[in-house]
Amino acid sequence: MTHDADVIVVGAGPVGLLLAAELRLAGATPLVLEKLAAPSPQHKARSVGPLAAEALVRRGLGERLAAHGGAGAADKARDHGSEKGHFSSIFKLDQALQEEPERQSVYIWQPDLEALLGAYASGLGVEVRREHTVTGLVQDADGVTVTVAAPHGEQLLRAAYAVGCDGGRSTVRRLTDFPFPGTAPIMTARRAQAEILKGAEQLPPPGRQPRGILYYGNGMLATFDFFGDAPEERDAPLTAKELQDSVRRITGVDIEVAVTGETLRFGDHARQAATYRQGRVLLAGDAAHVHSPMGGQGLNLGLMDAVNLGWKLAAEVRGDAPPGLLDSYTAERHPAGARVLHNTRAQSALLAPGPHTDALRDVFSDLMDLPEVNRHLGRMLSGLGDTYDFPYPSTHSLTGRHCPDLTIRTGEREERLSDHTREGRPVLLTPDVRPAEAWRRRVELVQIDTLAYDGLDAVLVRPDGAIAWASGAGAGAGAGVAADSDAEERADEDLETALATWFSR
Repeated sequence: MTHDADVIVVGAGPVGLLLAAELRLAGATPLVLEKLAAPSPQHKARSVGPLAAEALVRRGLGERLAAHGGAGAADKARDHGSEKGHFSSIFKLDQALQEEPERQSVYIWQPDLEALLGAYASGLGVEVRREHTVTGLVQDADGVTVTVAAPHGEQLLRAAYAVGCDGGRSTVRRLTDFPFPGTAPIMTARRAQAEILKGAEQLPPPGRQPRGILYYGNGMLATFDFFGDAPEERDAPLTAKELQDSVRRITGVDIEVAVTGETLRFGDHARQAATYRQGRVLLAGDAAHVHSPMGGQGLNLGLMDAVNLGWKLAAEVRGDAPPGLLDSYTAERHPAGARVLHNTRAQSALLAPGPHTDALRDVFSDLMDLPEVNRHLGRMLSGLGDTYDFPYPSTHSLTGRHCPDLTIRTGEREERLSDHTREGRPVLLTPDVRPAEAWRRRVELVQIDTLAYDGLDAVLVRPDGAIAWASGAGAGAGAGVAADSDAEERADEDLETALATWFSR
């Protein structure tokens, strides 16, 4: 049966669009299927974390992304009364205390991000078919067949692979029977643009209450409710009555509310697919993991799934992937997702009402005043502390970490890593390209004088930004590496191992 595409991507949200773009850059032909007729206008997320922001900068989208930053930061300060980050709504995370304060989130509302990524993917030639709802999916040894309800009738589409980027209630995950274990929600959060018509003067000050959490002001009303159940139909609109009932449960006060704009309801259920790949079907983003949005980690996590998977899946499609490359997607991204589920469960526990939790929050708040604790939580929520466990020994502590947009100096010329990554190829920055000359067809070889980062002499950066190999003494070197007289002799061999693990000649 003739293939309609190399990869069918189900879902045209940020994760699906970025994955499709990454596939296209790497030489594969994606086809994106989306059930909605138009992008959702709902402001689900307001920022991308530093790792995802750097991924977009590597593709030349930095200026377009930054154009949204000022307004988004103002929105955050307006809604929360603080420009600082938070852990479980304790707003004490200080960017100035972080190890790399220049690596930070960029504020952009999700509809704006989808528009940005949609234009980017379209410019690369990615086809998106809207009002195409997946109703069936079967796979065999040669590919996948997807049944689609389209505007002009049912269609059968064929591809080598399919990827579910279709959200927390993923149809692809359900049709392929991915195990999806996890925990049920203990609270329901509701947020709305709303005006309090009656009863505002009886409300307690915004913040923690004996039976939950209430925020209001500046045309916004939000509750964190640990006692009321969410509607059986989770997609049901959030009504004024539901908001009023939640406020009454939390405060005992009857108010009258008029909903004036967008609404949002979410729980803190936490589930993760046991594997992100079953044969020729894969999952990314919320289809692979769902959790509370506390800390704004979900979008960052999903976008990093996309950039990790794109080049690997394209290599499989091209037929030149090294052994085990596609399986490394689950091996690397599943632990990252598990860490987010773990910390969001902890944040939900710290939100629960009651005197014992109040005492715990006071202790936790005091601990966050310690710079080392502040940095630890900052690394956790940003993902900057994540390190991939590669299948070969590391000779540098930065191996497996995500590379920032390095400054490169060659003679009088100064460049950035992102000047060499727009095509989605791996990049080797080194004073001597000769040891890797045989890899020039697959790897961008850039001869440099110096790298302005952690005493690095040379670095191999994968298409997803992960550091596959690094050389050099200084702050980033592993214990004993700088003093090891054999380190330089081993460098060429270690580089060859890294190149052969991830790429093919």
